[in-house]
Amino acid sequence: MKTYSTKQIFQIALPILISVLMEQLIGMTDAAFLGRVGEVELGASALGGILYISLFMLAVGFATGAQILMGRRNGEGNYTAIGSIFYHGIIFLLLLAAVITGATLMWGESLMRLMIKSEAVATAATTYLNWRVVGYGAAVVCAMFRAFYVATTNTRTLTYNSIIMVGGNIILNYALIFGAFGIPRMGIAGAALASSLASVISVVFFILYTLIKTDFRKYALNHLPRLRVKTLGSVLGVGVWTMIQNFLALATWFIFFLGVEHLGESELASSNVLRNISGFFFMSMAALGATASTLSSNLLGQNEKESIIPLMWRIVRLCYLVMVPFCLLVVLFPEPVIWVFTTDAALIEMSISPLRILIFSYLFGIPAQILLHVVSGTGNTRTALCAELVTLVIYVLYLAVAVFGIRSNLTICWASEVVYSAGLLIYCWCYLRLGTWKNRQI
Repeated sequence: MKTYSTKQIFQIALPILISVLMEQLIGMTDAAFLGRVGEVELGASALGGILYISLFMLAVGFATGAQILMGRRNGEGNYTAIGSIFYHGIIFLLLLAAVITGATLMWGESLMRLMIKSEAVATAATTYLNWRVVGYGAAVVCAMFRAFYVATTNTRTLTYNSIIMVGGNIILNYALIFGAFGIPRMGIAGAALASSLASVISVVFFILYTLIKTDFRKYALNHLPRLRVKTLGSVLGVGVWTMIQNFLALATWFIFFLGVEHLGESELASSNVLRNISGFFFMSMAALGATASTLSSNLLGQNEKESIIPLMWRIVRLCYLVMVPFCLLVVLFPEPVIWVFTTDAALIEMSISPLRILIFSYLFGIPAQILLHVVSGTGNTRTALCAELVTLVIYVLYLAVAVFGIRSNLTICWASEVVYSAGLLIYCWCYLRLGTWKNRQI
């Protein structure tokens, strides 16, 4: 039975972790700057941002499917097949980007005004969404490059890319939001445009790095393959379920924020602060989950099925080891963490109790996310979608009662994260115990 040492897991996971945390800083930077602009802008960026991310997760889901296939081929030693999967993924995602960008620019404003109660928030959220979606094409290309480097376990590249991307975003945020270096003050539009331009910077880096540092001939990246429906179909066969899964997960969160918006602008602004704090922890889980997924896929490619479950639990323990110290710090000292995003004393006080509930949810969320990624990594993306669907039904029922029904306080609303994480953990654990996933061929 093949095993990966803790050192080997961290060698793969740490660059992914740094990468996703640095990327999370893009959203956190937007919130931190907009928190100094106004309460409306801070809340609106949450709604516009979550809707954009929901649409972007369609691309991430497809890229995840491609990553699973590339990881399997990497484990098999069939390296030249990886380039074909990569380029087919790029073509599909650029077509998807054209459709989503056009549809959002045409109908995004109508959708926002239909769903958002506050006129000021609806206007600001539309502005943010329109400027953010112009960078969708560059963002999906970045998603495929990340999938390639994770699948081939060359994850160090992601660290370099993220440092450049976030550094550019911070400078652009300052310049475009507040009007520095001779640039007109754009406010919330500047925050969105800065994030879009950061994606362009990221694409340029990936292309140059791949040409200079990567053995692109080994993976047949040195020529464009002929478009083959069979190859695209094989990627879609794995990725379409992850696309739906990712979209539904974020779209449901958008419903949560719509409910909070109807409670008031202060509650919405507070929830945006909590969203950005939660992103730090969620991305940590996602990084180790991505490691579990790609190693599971590589192990199956090497016919090492019995090695996957021990690997999974080792990664769960590592995730607890990484996250628990930070969770304790946030629980004990919440005010300084919240202050990063807002200096409003009332918002800080409002956010403390729900923040502690959010941190408690990670007791279940850590193993839930790792197990879900392992299910996807084995190629059983349809089962992962079923796990997400069942859990989201329970989650939405809770929201219907707590948020839209009795209109509970913010702490009870954010307890929905405990419901979601616990349900997902139970479903994935039961499925993996069955063992039917071991015979999945992709």
